[in-house]
Amino acid sequence: MFIEPRLGRSKSGNRAGWIEVICGCMFSGKTEELIRRLNRALIARQKVEIFKPRMDTRYHIEKIVSHNEREIRSTPVNFGNDILLMAGDCDVVGIDEAQFFDESIVEVCNTLANSGKRVIIAGLDMDYEGKPFGPMPNLLAVAEFVTKIHAICTETGELASFSFRLNEDSAQVMLGEKDVYEARSRQSFFNGMKNRKK
Repeated sequence: MFIEPRLGRSKSGNRAGWIEVICGCMFSGKTEELIRRLNRALIARQKVEIFKPRMDTRYHIEKIVSHNEREIRSTPVNFGNDILLMAGDCDVVGIDEAQFFDESIVEVCNTLANSGKRVIIAGLDMDYEGKPFGPMPNLLAVAEFVTKIHAICTETGELASFSFRLNEDSAQVMLGEKDVYEARSRQSFFNGMKNRKK
């Protein structure tokens, strides 16, 4: 379990900021862990602002909702740069589904952290083909703290780190739940991909 670090202030007296990335496949609990960390910040009476891509309306138009129905308020945005305009003087910034933003989200997160904010980001590290997804590789590279969470493979019961798409649509972005995706172990994922090509 992630325990919040106690980072102090710089010699100039400014508060130290940092970036945390929570990543993994579908159904691994990324959003649940994001909500857990943000709720702890709220309990600590920190000012928290939370954002998600406007396109993600699977459970709720505004709230971030996990697969097991835990939820927290958020602000939907179209672009990563909108977050800079809306973060204000908060202490903590939460961002869900970071893979849906363009590469500018990396600079946004760096700017927020450099200004003394704790930035907590959750997102899929790989797409349905098992390839790095959007800005996630660069976010992982600049983060001080990375937590990779695993699901359970629906075929083998082993640890899963891949999101297997059940249909043959080739669009990289396809919103869906258990009707569209399964969490798979490496072997199960690549066997499924191989069988699809036959």
